[in-house]
Amino acid sequence: MKITDVQAIYPNYEHVVPSWRTNFWQIVVKVQTDLGYVGFGYGGGGIASVAIINQHLKDILTDTVIDTVQDIQKIWDKLYFETLPYGRKGLAIMAISGIDLALYDLLGKSTNQPVFELLGGARKDKIQAYATGQDSELYCDLGFTAHKFPHRWSDDTDYQIAIEKSKRVRSLFGPDARIMIDTYMSWDSIVTETMADLLTDYELFWFEDVMTPDDRSGQHGLRAICSPTLIAGGEHEFTQFGFADLAERESLGLWQPDITWCGGLTAGIRITDMAQELGIPVSPHRGAEVWGLSLIMASSWADFAECHSDHIKSERDILWVGEPEVKDGFIYPSESPGFGVSLNDGLL
Repeated sequence: MKITDVQAIYPNYEHVVPSWRTNFWQIVVKVQTDLGYVGFGYGGGGIASVAIINQHLKDILTDTVIDTVQDIQKIWDKLYFETLPYGRKGLAIMAISGIDLALYDLLGKSTNQPVFELLGGARKDKIQAYATGQDSELYCDLGFTAHKFPHRWSDDTDYQIAIEKSKRVRSLFGPDARIMIDTYMSWDSIVTETMADLLTDYELFWFEDVMTPDDRSGQHGLRAICSPTLIAGGEHEFTQFGFADLAERESLGLWQPDITWCGGLTAGIRITDMAQELGIPVSPHRGAEVWGLSLIMASSWADFAECHSDHIKSERDILWVGEPEVKDGFIYPSESPGFGVSLNDGLL
Protein backbone atom coordinates (compact mmCIF):
# COMPACT_ATOMS: atom_id res chain seq x y z
CA MET A 1 0.00 0.00 0.00
CA LYS A 2 1.01 3.58 -0.51
CA ILE A 3 -0.14 6.43 1.75
CA THR A 4 -2.13 9.01 -0.19
CA ASP A 5 -3.39 11.31 2.56
CA VAL A 6 -2.97 12.04 6.27
CA GLN A 7 -5.31 14.23 8.26
CA ALA A 8 -5.38 15.20 11.93
CA ILE A 9 -8.73 16.32 13.35
CA TYR A 10 -9.57 17.96 16.66
CA PRO A 11 -12.97 16.55 17.69
CA ASN A 12 -15.84 18.80 18.68
CA TYR A 13 -15.91 17.75 22.33
CA GLU A 14 -18.70 19.10 24.51
CA HIS A 15 -16.52 19.24 27.61
CA VAL A 16 -14.25 22.25 27.23
CA VAL A 17 -11.69 23.59 29.68
CA PRO A 18 -10.43 27.18 29.41
CA SER A 19 -7.24 26.49 27.46
CA TRP A 20 -6.03 25.08 24.17
CA ARG A 21 -6.91 21.55 25.26
CA THR A 22 -10.02 19.50 26.02
CA ASN A 23 -10.57 15.86 26.92
CA PHE A 24 -6.94 14.96 27.61
CA TRP A 25 -5.74 16.85 24.51
CA GLN A 26 -6.87 13.94 22.31
CA ILE A 27 -6.92 14.18 18.51
CA VAL A 28 -7.99 11.82 15.73
CA VAL A 29 -5.57 10.90 12.94
CA LYS A 30 -6.83 9.49 9.63
CA VAL A 31 -4.49 7.80 7.11
CA GLN A 32 -5.70 6.81 3.63
CA THR A 33 -4.04 4.60 1.01
CA ASP A 34 -4.16 3.97 -2.71
CA LEU A 35 -5.83 0.58 -2.10
CA GLY A 36 -8.77 2.16 -0.30
CA TYR A 37 -7.89 1.11 3.23
CA VAL A 38 -8.23 3.76 5.94
CA GLY A 39 -6.65 3.68 9.39
CA PHE A 40 -7.60 5.73 12.45
CA GLY A 41 -5.39 6.61 15.39
CA TYR A 42 -5.66 8.56 18.62
CA GLY A 43 -3.01 11.09 19.63
CA GLY A 44 -2.46 13.88 22.10
CA GLY A 45 -1.47 17.51 21.91
CA GLY A 46 -4.74 19.23 21.00
CA ILE A 47 -4.84 21.78 18.20
CA ALA A 48 -1.07 22.21 18.41
CA SER A 49 -0.35 18.63 17.31
CA VAL A 50 -3.02 18.92 14.60
CA ALA A 51 -0.86 21.64 13.07
CA ILE A 52 2.29 19.50 13.41
CA ILE A 53 0.65 16.69 11.44
CA ASN A 54 -1.26 18.65 8.83
CA GLN A 55 1.47 21.20 8.13
CA HIS A 56 4.58 19.05 8.45
CA LEU A 57 4.36 15.28 8.94
CA LYS A 58 1.69 14.80 6.28
CA ASP A 59 4.14 15.84 3.55
CA ILE A 60 6.75 13.38 4.82
CA LEU A 61 4.27 10.48 4.86
CA THR A 62 2.61 11.00 1.47
CA ASP A 63 3.62 8.26 -1.03
CA THR A 64 5.28 6.17 1.69
CA VAL A 65 4.83 2.41 1.30
CA ILE A 66 3.39 0.46 4.23
CA ASP A 67 3.01 -3.32 4.06
CA THR A 68 4.57 -4.65 7.30
CA VAL A 69 5.08 -3.81 10.97
CA GLN A 70 8.72 -3.14 10.09
CA ASP A 71 7.55 -0.42 7.69
CA ILE A 72 5.67 1.24 10.56
CA GLN A 73 8.74 1.11 12.77
CA LYS A 74 10.86 2.71 10.04
CA ILE A 75 8.26 5.44 9.61
CA TRP A 76 8.37 6.10 13.36
CA ASP A 77 12.14 6.47 13.28
CA LYS A 78 11.93 8.87 10.36
CA LEU A 79 9.24 11.03 11.96
CA TYR A 80 11.18 11.12 15.21
CA PHE A 81 14.30 12.27 13.37
CA GLU A 82 12.39 14.90 11.41
CA THR A 83 10.90 16.40 14.58
CA LEU A 84 14.09 16.32 16.69
CA PRO A 85 14.67 20.08 16.35
CA TYR A 86 11.38 20.83 18.14
CA GLY A 87 10.32 17.47 19.54
CA ARG A 88 11.87 14.59 21.50
CA LYS A 89 9.13 15.04 24.11
CA GLY A 90 5.71 16.62 24.32
CA LEU A 91 3.63 17.79 21.39
CA ALA A 92 5.65 16.31 18.52
CA ILE A 93 5.67 12.84 20.10
CA MET A 94 1.95 13.08 20.89
CA ALA A 95 1.38 13.82 17.20
CA ILE A 96 3.57 10.89 16.12
CA SER A 97 1.59 8.67 18.52
CA GLY A 98 -1.63 9.31 16.60
CA ILE A 99 0.02 8.60 13.27
CA ASP A 100 1.67 5.42 14.54
CA LEU A 101 -1.62 4.05 15.86
CA ALA A 102 -3.42 4.90 12.63
CA LEU A 103 -0.79 2.92 10.71
CA TYR A 104 -1.28 -0.14 12.91
CA ASP A 105 -5.05 0.14 12.50
CA LEU A 106 -4.54 0.44 8.74
CA LEU A 107 -2.28 -2.60 8.55
CA GLY A 108 -4.65 -4.67 10.69
CA LYS A 109 -7.59 -3.83 8.47
CA SER A 110 -5.68 -4.52 5.25
CA THR A 111 -4.59 -7.95 6.52
CA ASN A 112 -7.95 -8.67 8.22
CA GLN A 113 -6.55 -9.23 11.70
CA PRO A 114 -6.62 -7.43 15.05
CA VAL A 115 -3.61 -5.31 15.94
CA PHE A 116 -2.46 -7.68 18.67
CA GLU A 117 -2.02 -10.37 16.00
CA LEU A 118 0.32 -8.02 14.13
CA LEU A 119 2.38 -7.87 17.32
CA GLY A 120 2.80 -11.63 17.55
CA GLY A 121 -0.58 -12.82 18.75
CA ALA A 122 -2.50 -12.98 22.02
CA ARG A 123 -0.49 -13.92 25.11
CA LYS A 124 -3.54 -13.99 27.39
CA ASP A 125 -7.27 -14.74 27.20
CA LYS A 126 -8.41 -11.86 29.38
CA ILE A 127 -6.93 -8.89 31.19
CA GLN A 128 -7.65 -7.74 34.72
CA ALA A 129 -9.02 -4.20 34.73
CA TYR A 130 -8.99 -1.62 37.48
CA ALA A 131 -11.31 1.33 37.91
CA THR A 132 -9.94 4.85 38.32
CA GLY A 133 -12.18 7.49 39.88
CA GLN A 134 -14.01 8.64 43.00
CA ASP A 135 -17.10 6.39 42.92
CA SER A 136 -15.63 3.41 44.76
CA GLU A 137 -18.99 1.87 45.67
CA LEU A 138 -20.11 1.84 42.02
CA TYR A 139 -16.90 0.18 40.82
CA CYS A 140 -17.23 -2.50 43.49
CA ASP A 141 -20.87 -3.12 42.56
CA LEU A 142 -19.87 -3.45 38.88
CA GLY A 143 -17.49 -6.28 39.74
CA PHE A 144 -14.10 -4.55 39.57
CA THR A 145 -11.53 -6.32 41.70
CA ALA A 146 -9.01 -3.46 41.73
CA HIS A 147 -9.36 0.29 42.19
CA LYS A 148 -7.30 3.49 42.05
CA PHE A 149 -8.63 6.64 43.64
CA PRO A 150 -7.29 10.19 43.26
CA HIS A 151 -6.01 12.08 46.27
CA ARG A 152 -4.33 15.41 45.59
CA TRP A 153 -2.56 17.31 48.33
CA SER A 154 -3.81 20.65 49.62
CA ASP A 155 -3.02 20.83 53.36
CA ASP A 156 -2.38 18.71 56.47
CA THR A 157 -6.04 17.67 56.72
CA ASP A 158 -5.38 15.47 53.67
CA TYR A 159 -3.53 12.95 55.83
CA GLN A 160 -6.71 12.03 57.72
CA ILE A 161 -8.74 12.10 54.50
CA ALA A 162 -6.29 9.64 52.90
CA ILE A 163 -6.62 7.32 55.89
CA GLU A 164 -10.41 7.40 55.73
CA LYS A 165 -10.48 6.85 51.97
CA SER A 166 -8.00 3.97 52.12
CA LYS A 167 -9.88 2.31 54.98
CA ARG A 168 -13.20 2.59 53.14
CA VAL A 169 -11.83 1.30 49.82
CA ARG A 170 -10.01 -1.62 51.46
CA SER A 171 -13.18 -2.54 53.31
CA LEU A 172 -15.22 -2.40 50.08
CA PHE A 173 -12.88 -4.42 47.89
CA GLY A 174 -11.51 -6.87 50.44
CA PRO A 175 -8.05 -7.97 51.56
CA ASP A 176 -6.87 -9.42 48.23
CA ALA A 177 -7.73 -6.48 45.95
CA ARG A 178 -5.13 -4.16 44.48
CA ILE A 179 -5.71 -0.62 45.77
CA MET A 180 -3.76 2.39 44.43
CA ILE A 181 -3.63 6.18 44.90
CA ASP A 182 -3.11 8.71 42.09
CA THR A 183 -1.64 11.96 43.47
CA TYR A 184 -1.25 13.67 40.07
CA MET A 185 2.10 15.28 40.91
CA SER A 186 0.75 16.98 44.06
CA TRP A 187 2.78 15.21 46.78
CA ASP A 188 6.38 15.92 47.71
CA SER A 189 8.89 13.65 49.42
CA ILE A 190 7.74 14.53 52.96
CA VAL A 191 4.06 13.98 52.16
CA THR A 192 4.79 10.70 50.39
CA GLU A 193 6.95 9.42 53.24
CA THR A 194 4.29 10.32 55.79
CA MET A 195 1.52 8.77 53.70
CA ALA A 196 3.49 5.54 53.36
CA ASP A 197 3.73 5.34 57.13
CA LEU A 198 0.11 6.29 57.84
CA LEU A 199 -1.37 3.96 55.20
CA THR A 200 0.73 0.86 55.90
CA ASP A 201 -2.22 -1.14 57.24
CA TYR A 202 -4.12 -0.76 53.95
CA GLU A 203 -1.41 -2.40 51.82
CA LEU A 204 -1.56 -0.06 48.85
CA PHE A 205 -0.13 -1.41 45.60
CA TRP A 206 1.29 1.90 44.37
CA PHE A 207 1.46 5.68 44.78
CA GLU A 208 1.22 7.27 41.31
CA ASP A 209 2.88 10.49 40.11
CA VAL A 210 3.98 11.57 43.58
CA MET A 211 6.22 14.31 42.13
CA THR A 212 6.76 16.06 38.83
CA PRO A 213 8.25 13.73 36.19
CA ASP A 214 11.60 15.53 36.21
CA ASP A 215 12.26 14.86 39.89
CA ARG A 216 14.03 11.61 39.11
CA SER A 217 16.22 11.55 42.20
CA GLY A 218 13.34 12.38 44.52
CA GLN A 219 11.28 9.48 43.19
CA HIS A 220 14.28 7.15 43.43
CA GLY A 221 14.79 8.08 47.07
CA LEU A 222 11.20 7.21 47.92
CA ARG A 223 11.22 3.70 46.47
CA ALA A 224 12.90 2.01 49.42
CA ILE A 225 11.09 4.17 51.98
CA CYS A 226 7.63 3.34 50.60
CA SER A 227 8.26 -0.35 49.85
CA PRO A 228 6.36 -2.61 49.40
CA THR A 229 4.12 0.14 47.97
CA LEU A 230 5.52 0.93 44.52
CA ILE A 231 6.36 4.40 43.22
CA ALA A 232 4.58 4.41 39.85
CA GLY A 233 4.52 6.86 36.94
CA GLY A 234 5.36 7.43 33.31
CA GLU A 235 2.21 8.81 31.72
CA HIS A 236 4.08 12.10 31.25
CA GLU A 237 7.21 10.46 29.83
CA PHE A 238 7.96 10.06 26.14
CA THR A 239 9.63 7.45 23.91
CA GLN A 240 12.00 4.65 24.77
CA PHE A 241 14.72 7.24 25.27
CA GLY A 242 12.85 8.95 28.09
CA PHE A 243 12.12 5.63 29.77
CA ALA A 244 15.77 4.61 29.40
CA ASP A 245 16.62 7.67 31.49
CA LEU A 246 14.06 6.58 34.10
CA ALA A 247 15.73 3.17 34.14
CA GLU A 248 19.21 4.63 34.53
CA ARG A 249 18.08 6.78 37.47
CA GLU A 250 16.04 3.86 38.93
CA SER A 251 13.27 6.40 39.48
CA LEU A 252 10.13 4.27 39.30
CA GLY A 253 9.09 0.84 40.49
CA LEU A 254 6.31 0.55 37.88
CA TRP A 255 6.04 2.16 34.43
CA GLN A 256 2.81 3.60 33.01
CA PRO A 257 3.38 4.76 29.42
CA ASP A 258 0.34 6.24 27.69
CA ILE A 259 0.27 4.69 24.22
CA THR A 260 -1.50 7.70 22.69
CA TRP A 261 1.17 10.08 24.06
CA CYS A 262 4.50 8.27 24.45
CA GLY A 263 5.00 7.55 20.74
CA GLY A 264 2.28 5.04 19.90
CA LEU A 265 2.59 1.28 19.80
CA THR A 266 6.06 1.37 18.26
CA ALA A 267 7.42 3.27 21.25
CA GLY A 268 5.22 1.25 23.62
CA ILE A 269 6.68 -2.04 22.39
CA ARG A 270 10.23 -0.74 22.79
CA ILE A 271 9.47 0.57 26.27
CA THR A 272 7.88 -2.70 27.36
CA ASP A 273 10.76 -4.78 25.96
CA MET A 274 13.20 -2.62 27.92
CA ALA A 275 11.12 -2.96 31.09
CA GLN A 276 11.02 -6.73 30.72
CA GLU A 277 14.80 -6.92 30.45
CA LEU A 278 15.07 -4.85 33.62
CA GLY A 279 12.28 -6.61 35.51
CA ILE A 280 10.16 -3.45 35.87
CA PRO A 281 6.37 -4.06 35.72
CA VAL A 282 4.36 -2.15 33.10
CA SER A 283 0.72 -1.08 33.35
CA PRO A 284 -0.14 1.39 30.57
CA HIS A 285 -1.97 4.58 31.45
CA ARG A 286 -5.59 4.25 30.22
CA GLY A 287 -4.72 0.68 29.27
CA ALA A 288 -8.35 -0.44 28.97
CA GLU A 289 -8.70 1.71 25.85
CA VAL A 290 -8.04 -0.24 22.65
CA TRP A 291 -4.61 1.35 22.05
CA GLY A 292 -2.98 0.19 25.26
CA LEU A 293 -5.13 -2.92 25.36
CA SER A 294 -3.57 -4.21 22.14
CA LEU A 295 -0.10 -3.91 23.67
CA ILE A 296 -1.15 -5.65 26.88
CA MET A 297 -2.84 -8.42 24.91
CA ALA A 298 0.26 -9.16 22.85
CA SER A 299 2.76 -8.70 25.66
CA SER A 300 3.99 -11.34 28.08
CA TRP A 301 5.07 -8.50 30.38
CA ALA A 302 2.60 -5.56 30.33
CA ASP A 303 -0.58 -6.18 32.31
CA PHE A 304 -3.40 -4.63 34.35
CA ALA A 305 -5.69 -2.35 32.31
CA GLU A 306 -6.82 1.02 33.63
CA CYS A 307 -10.48 1.94 33.05
CA HIS A 308 -11.27 5.60 33.72
CA SER A 309 -14.51 6.70 35.33
CA ASP A 310 -15.71 8.48 32.18
CA HIS A 311 -15.73 5.14 30.36
CA ILE A 312 -17.66 3.55 33.18
CA LYS A 313 -20.30 6.24 33.71
CA SER A 314 -20.43 7.74 30.18
CA GLU A 315 -19.46 11.16 31.47
CA ARG A 316 -17.74 12.00 28.20
CA ASP A 317 -18.59 12.16 24.54
CA ILE A 318 -18.40 8.71 22.96
CA LEU A 319 -15.82 9.19 20.22
CA TRP A 320 -14.84 5.56 19.62
CA VAL A 321 -17.71 3.14 19.16
CA GLY A 322 -17.34 -0.53 20.03
CA GLU A 323 -14.69 -0.38 22.77
CA PRO A 324 -14.57 -3.63 24.80
CA GLU A 325 -16.43 -3.58 28.10
CA VAL A 326 -15.25 -4.79 31.49
CA LYS A 327 -17.11 -7.83 32.82
CA ASP A 328 -16.58 -9.19 36.34
CA GLY A 329 -13.34 -7.27 36.65
CA PHE A 330 -11.83 -8.43 33.36
CA ILE A 331 -11.71 -7.04 29.84
CA TYR A 332 -11.78 -9.12 26.68
CA PRO A 333 -10.29 -7.48 23.55
CA SER A 334 -12.12 -7.50 20.24
CA GLU A 335 -11.16 -9.93 17.46
CA SER A 336 -12.18 -7.40 14.80
CA PRO A 337 -9.58 -6.15 12.29
CA GLY A 338 -7.40 -3.23 13.34
CA PHE A 339 -8.25 -1.82 16.75
CA GLY A 340 -11.82 -3.00 16.37
CA VAL A 341 -13.51 0.36 16.90
CA SER A 342 -15.31 2.80 14.62
CA LEU A 343 -15.41 6.55 14.76
CA ASN A 344 -18.40 8.62 15.86
CA ASP A 345 -18.42 10.98 12.88
CA GLY A 346 -20.85 13.29 14.66
CA LEU A 347 -18.02 14.58 16.84
CA LEU A 348 -15.89 15.54 13.84
